[in-house]
Amino acid sequence: MGIVSCVSETRIPPIAPAAVAATTEPSPALSPLGLFTVLIGAALPMVDFFIVNVALPTIDHDLHAGPALLEMVVGGYGVAYAVLLVLGGRLGDMVGRRRLFLWGTAAFGVTSVACGLSPDAWTLVAARVAQGAASALMLPQVLATIQATTRGARRTKALSLYSGTAGIASAVGQVLGGVLVSVDIAGTGWRSIFLVNAPVAVAALLLAVRTVPETRSEHPTRVDGWGTVLLSLTLVSLLLPLTEGRAAGWPVWSWALLAVFPVAAVAFLLVERGEERAGRTPLVPPSLLRIRSVHSGLALLVPFSLGWGGFMFVLAVALQEGLRLGPMAAGLALVPMCVTFFAGSLLGPRLAARYGRRAVTAGTLIQAVGLLGVAATFYWGWDGLGAWGPGPALAVQGLGQGLLLPLTLRVVLSEVPVAQAGVGGGVMVTTQQSFMALGVATLGSLFLSLSPSMGMRDALAVTLAVQLVAVAVSVLLSLRLPRTMA
Repeated sequence: MGIVSCVSETRIPPIAPAAVAATTEPSPALSPLGLFTVLIGAALPMVDFFIVNVALPTIDHDLHAGPALLEMVVGGYGVAYAVLLVLGGRLGDMVGRRRLFLWGTAAFGVTSVACGLSPDAWTLVAARVAQGAASALMLPQVLATIQATTRGARRTKALSLYSGTAGIASAVGQVLGGVLVSVDIAGTGWRSIFLVNAPVAVAALLLAVRTVPETRSEHPTRVDGWGTVLLSLTLVSLLLPLTEGRAAGWPVWSWALLAVFPVAAVAFLLVERGEERAGRTPLVPPSLLRIRSVHSGLALLVPFSLGWGGFMFVLAVALQEGLRLGPMAAGLALVPMCVTFFAGSLLGPRLAARYGRRAVTAGTLIQAVGLLGVAATFYWGWDGLGAWGPGPALAVQGLGQGLLLPLTLRVVLSEVPVAQAGVGGGVMVTTQQSFMALGVATLGSLFLSLSPSMGMRDALAVTLAVQLVAVAVSVLLSLRLPRTMA
C-alpha cells in the first residue's frame, strides 16, 4: 500500500510556524497490544453509528418514538460526533492524546449505559447526542497516536489495520445489532446494543493505561474559538435540518438553518484564512487542505461516505420493513459484505504497491458492479427474497469498498505532519462522518418519501440509482489521487 510515513518538510506547503513545530524527542513506540487497544477505540464509534439501524423498529415499538424521534436517535449521534471531531483532535494535540483517549473512552462507556437505560425516547436522544460527543473525543486520538508513535513499515501496517477496522466496523455494527436484538439477553432487547459497550470500554481503559504512550504537540496552541463556533454552526445548520426536517414536516426552523449554512461556511473559511495569515493556528489550517494527498483523498471520501451512510440505512429498512425479515436475519444478510471487505482491505496494500492509484479506481468500479447487482437482485427478485438472496452482490460490493476505503484513508494521512496528526485525523474523520450522516438524511429521506407512493421495491431501485451517480463521481475522483502509493 502507499507511503504512509510523513514526507520531509520541503515537500509540504507552508504551514503556520506554531502548527509545524514537531516534537524534538522521539515518541515512544506503540506496542502491538497498544495498537490493538486504540483500534478498539476506533471501532466503537463506527459500530455505534450503524448498530441502531436494525434496532429502530424495536425501539419504536418499545418507546413509542415515532419517525421524527427515531431519526433523531440516528441523527443526533451523527451530528454531535461530526461537529466535535476536529476540536477533539486539537484538544488531544494540546493536552495529550492518551489522556483524551482515556476521557473519551470513559465518557463513551457512561453514555452507552445511559442510552441502554433510557426510560423514554427523548432521554435516548439526549444520551445519543452525549455518546456522539464522547466519540469525538476518543476517535481522533487513535489516528494521532498512530501517526506520532510509528514509522515506516510499522506505520503502514498500523494504518492498514485502522482503515480496515473503520470499514468493517460499519457493516459489523448492523450484524451485531441484529444478533443482540434477536437474542434478547436477559430480556434487555434493543437496550443490549448499547449496554454491551460498557465492558468493552472498561477493557479498553484498563489496556490503554498500561499500553498506550502519551504524545502531544511540543508547542500546543490555544483553541481557535471563532473557528470552533463557526465550524459547529456550519455543520449543524446543514446536518440538523436535513436529518430532522422531513420527519418534522419541514418547519420554518429547518429552512432558516439551511439559509444560515452558506453564510456560516464562508465565514469559517475567511476566519481560518485570516488566523493562519496572522501566524496563529486555526482550527483547520487552510494550508493543510492544500497538500495534494489531503485534498484529493478528502474529495474521494465525500461521495463514498455519502453513498455508504445512506445505503446502510436504506438497506436495513428495506430488509425489515419491505421483506419482513427479523433483526437477526437483516443483520446476517450483511455477513458476505463483511467478509469480502476484510479480504479487500488485506489485498489492497499489495495491489497499491504494484498498481498505485489504479487499485483505488478498481475498487470503485468493483463497488459499482456490486451495487448494480444489489439493485437488480432486489428489483427482479423481490418476491420471496430471503436474507441470503442479495449475498453475492453484497460480497462484490464489499470487496470493492475494502479496496477503496482503506487506501483512501491512508492517502489522506500520508503527508500530514506529525505535529498536526490530531487535527489531520479530525478533519478526515469529520469529512467521513458528516457525509455519512448526510447520506442517511438525503438518501434515507428520498427512499422513505418515495416508498408510500411507489412501493418499497421501486423506491429502493430509485435510491440505489442515485447512489450509483455518487459511485461514478468516485471513479472520476480516484483518477486525481497521487499516481504512486509505494
